[in-house]
Amino acid sequence: MTSPSKAAIITGAASGIGRALAVHYARQGVVSVIGTFPGDPHDPEETLRLVKEANGEAVIHEVDVRTTASVDALAQRAVDEYGRLDYAIANAGILRNSPLGEMTDERWHDMLNVDLTGVLRTLRAGAERMTDGGALVAVSSIAGGVYGWEEHAHYAAAKAGVLGLVRSVAVELGPRQIRANAVIPGLIETPQSLDPVNSLGPEGLKRAGNDIPWGRVGTPEEVASVIGFLTSDDSRYITGQALVVDGGLTVKMRA
Repeated sequence: MTSPSKAAIITGAASGIGRALAVHYARQGVVSVIGTFPGDPHDPEETLRLVKEANGEAVIHEVDVRTTASVDALAQRAVDEYGRLDYAIANAGILRNSPLGEMTDERWHDMLNVDLTGVLRTLRAGAERMTDGGALVAVSSIAGGVYGWEEHAHYAAAKAGVLGLVRSVAVELGPRQIRANAVIPGLIETPQSLDPVNSLGPEGLKRAGNDIPWGRVGTPEEVASVIGFLTSDDSRYITGQALVVDGGLTVKMRA
C-alpha cells in the first residue's frame, strides 16, 4: 500500500470498542494495528474483515499488555509496517467480580497489571515511537471514573488511576504537542458488559438502559467516534481531559 497519512495501535481490538474504533479509523483513512490478546475468545479476523469492508487497511498483532516487551513490539509493528505511529489507544481491559472480603493481593495486582499498568505500557510505548503532534487515548469507565461499584473495588481503582495517569502524561508530553486524553464510557453494550457473572449481563443492561436519559445503553460505535474525535485535528487543543460518553446517566438527578 502507499504510505498512510496516519497510523494507530489499538489494544483490545478483537471486539467491542476496539473493533468499532478500527472500523471507524478505516473510514477515515487511518491504518491500524489490531492488538489482540491470544486468550481472547473473540476473533480478530472479524475485525480485520470489517476494516477491509470499510476500504481500510490493518494488520493483526498478538499482544499481552501485562508485558512491556509485548506492548513495545505492538507499537514497533506500526512503525515497521507503516513507517509511522500517530495514535495509541489503550483499550484492553479485564473485568472481574470480587467482594472486598475475597479481594486477595493476587486478584488486586492482576487487575491493576492489565487495567492500569497495561495502559501505562501502551501510552509509553506509543509516545516513544510517535511523531510529535500525535495523540494518546485511554479508556476508563464510569465505575471508578465517576461512580463506585460494589464488588469491583480493584476495577474501579484501576479506572480512576487511568485519569490521573492521562493528566500527568498530557503535561509531560505537551512540549512535543502529543495530546493525552481519556474517555469514560457509561453503560455500553460490549462483550464485557454482557457478561452476567462479572458485569450486568443482558437483562441487567436492559434494565439499566431504562434509567438512562437517552433511553438505552450505548454502542461501541458511539464510544469509538469520540475516541476518533480525540485523536483527530478537530481536538488539537484538547489534552489531559476525560470525556464521559453515557447518554446522560451521570448527570441525571435521582428521585
